[in-house]
Amino acid sequence: MIKNHFPPGPNAEKWRGNYKEFRRDPLGFMMRVAREHGDVVGIRYYRYKVFIFNHPDDIEAVLVTHNKNFIKGRALRANKRLFGEGLLTSEGEAWLRQRRLAQPAFHRARIASYADTMVRFTEQMVRGWRHGETRNVHEEMMRLTLAIVAKTLFNADVTGEAREIGEALEVVMQVNTDPRRLLFVPAWLPTPANLAMRRAVRRLDRVIYRIISERRANGHEARDLLSLLLHARDEDGSGMSDRQLRDEAVTLFLAGHETTAITLSWTWWLLAQHPKIEARLHAELAGVLGGREATVEDLPRLRYLEMVLSESLRLYPPAWSMVRLAIQHSEIGGYLVPAGCGVAMSQYVVHRDPRFFDAPEEFRPERWENDFAKRLPKFAYFPFGGGPRICIGNSFALMEASLALATIAQKFRLTLVPGEPVEPLPSITLRPKNGIPVILHQR
Repeated sequence: MIKNHFPPGPNAEKWRGNYKEFRRDPLGFMMRVAREHGDVVGIRYYRYKVFIFNHPDDIEAVLVTHNKNFIKGRALRANKRLFGEGLLTSEGEAWLRQRRLAQPAFHRARIASYADTMVRFTEQMVRGWRHGETRNVHEEMMRLTLAIVAKTLFNADVTGEAREIGEALEVVMQVNTDPRRLLFVPAWLPTPANLAMRRAVRRLDRVIYRIISERRANGHEARDLLSLLLHARDEDGSGMSDRQLRDEAVTLFLAGHETTAITLSWTWWLLAQHPKIEARLHAELAGVLGGREATVEDLPRLRYLEMVLSESLRLYPPAWSMVRLAIQHSEIGGYLVPAGCGVAMSQYVVHRDPRFFDAPEEFRPERWENDFAKRLPKFAYFPFGGGPRICIGNSFALMEASLALATIAQKFRLTLVPGEPVEPLPSITLRPKNGIPVILHQR
């Protein structure tokens, strides 16, 4: 029997609802309400009602079965000034057309062609490292993935401009750490945050439109992703407009830069706390690579490295939650979800559910042995989302993280600086709040 009432949830203030408690500790709040109220939880942010779904079957219902009844949530739609109608934010037929045009650029063979670039840039980075140095590994990984995405998306000639794009996107991420701007402050209001956002977007537009104009003028088809998108054609022979190219470039730059860096950062943090796991990883690298550079052909044999990354993504998924807005009524989890209500699903929470993962708070790469992933419910583990809108760059990100991890781990061990706390900062992504200070130990 379908329940027409709003599901039970935590006590809420009369006006603000659960907003204050969520804002104080988003991860703790989402974990607590799942533990105390179960698979379907009702919360309120001021006047907005939100269903939180914590069971894989209900998440599949939102992302797959009834996916046409939902659109991206308010936070992403509030950032349309930045992302425009790129794959991250577009809906319906516009999204489907963009996905068809972009898909060939992410074909497995095309992605594999970037492996050498990924290894070369990682090698360049570690050549500047010295034994005994203290470095912020999150900053190092951000610089590395910035250089790689600059090369693969724009080609080397525009690395300087790509750095400017990276700086502008950094402003965007800082602004978006405050959910009040996304939920309650109109984009046209000249607040300091909105003005900073406008300046950052103008910087992005100035650089990216110039690059697009130059590519169209010379007519040469380079092997970078931007050129592939520029020359892509739909079934009717039409291609992307300058605005569409710009929107996809911004989306790919942010997705290809931020999320991979975060994955690597949390992986180094976890390895530094688990020397036995780190030793097993080093043993595998020595056995498979013997000190030489990793290649894309080596990745199927680096099984333990794959398990390390899978476990890191389980505990600290860069996209820690997903939000949708219902545009049609749906029946999910035994409840009627009316149009206009929000829906939230947290990878961070579901990945820590003891029904699906033994000792869920522990870092145990070995849990992924013997085809463990195939025995899980489909959406018990979904670091890249799922359904028709699963992240188009997930293979790119995993290959980049794998090759970077293999390259660095053969040359250095990283230990944590004593007394420096590391904590996650849940905004659009799950960053380490103040970075991760480490000491480098040459191998």
